[in-house]
Amino acid sequence: MRPPVHRVAVLVLDHFASLDLGIPGQVFLAARDRDPGRDSERGPLYEVVTCSPGARPVRTRAGYRVLPDHDLDVLATAHTVVVPGVHDGRALRDGTLDEEVREALRAVAGRARLISICTGAFVLAAAGLLDGRPATTHWRNAAAFRALFPRVRLDPDVLFIDDGDVLTSAGVAAGIDLCLHVIRRDHGTEVANRTARRCVTPPFREGGQAQYIERPLPDPVGTTTAPTRAWMLEHLEEPVNLAALAAHARMSVRTFTRRFREETGLSPARWLAGQRVAHARHLLETTDLPVDAIARKAGFGSAVSLRQHLNAAVGVSPLAYRQTFRTPAALS
Repeated sequence: MRPPVHRVAVLVLDHFASLDLGIPGQVFLAARDRDPGRDSERGPLYEVVTCSPGARPVRTRAGYRVLPDHDLDVLATAHTVVVPGVHDGRALRDGTLDEEVREALRAVAGRARLISICTGAFVLAAAGLLDGRPATTHWRNAAAFRALFPRVRLDPDVLFIDDGDVLTSAGVAAGIDLCLHVIRRDHGTEVANRTARRCVTPPFREGGQAQYIERPLPDPVGTTTAPTRAWMLEHLEEPVNLAALAAHARMSVRTFTRRFREETGLSPARWLAGQRVAHARHLLETTDLPVDAIARKAGFGSAVSLRQHLNAAVGVSPLAYRQTFRTPAALS
């Protein structure tokens, strides 16, 4: 049976970040499952609605306004509430909110999933919804966030944080990563990967990846680690060591390690482990292979190792993951 459509409500406030507002509608509406009897996609898995206080027009620094279709009452009907980033306003200036917005957010907390993109974390924190919880925001706003909200366990060095019913992300593109993560959590990697392809964006960036990568543009051809990363993806089941990877990239171990981290924000070992976990999740969802075989194909060597890595990544065992996310096509 097809899962019911999940309603996402986007709460937009004055001085909103333009791209942040567009991300939920673009990504969630692109998520579709497949008809188990046909090689075709069905309708959207999510419905996206947008609201503002009083359904009034809201403005952005980019020189235009938007007119949401709904007022704050629609939040009570949502399964997920998304708060895009803001460039100005009370939440950023003094850590407070208009009472109407504050009470509307507090009313849905614990019932609906709450998501913030970029400085939208200031809005959730100003509503008192992040106290004592881990959260992230744009790295440039970290000092101001800590000063206003000392009770929040801020980590400005990651792309996003999933704390169960409250999820926060860093700036701009990290909001895309978080939305894909939510789709993956709700419907599995197959749906998330198809959504990423539809949006022409990478399907997976680990939430713990660094926000700020020192070298945002790749080096000239021949001095980047990209070809070696592609080779690693094609040989996930093979044991590799750092010296062999550096040799493949025609670099010293020291240079390779430094450039790999500059380009990905992760060490080679951590990046490879993340890719192996992603491949194992895909196999668990879409094949009947035994866990031991999946562990070997993903490069973990044993079911014990796979179990440890998967539990660290998503908090469940391989068998529990398969029972939760296995696709209908894998059962036929």
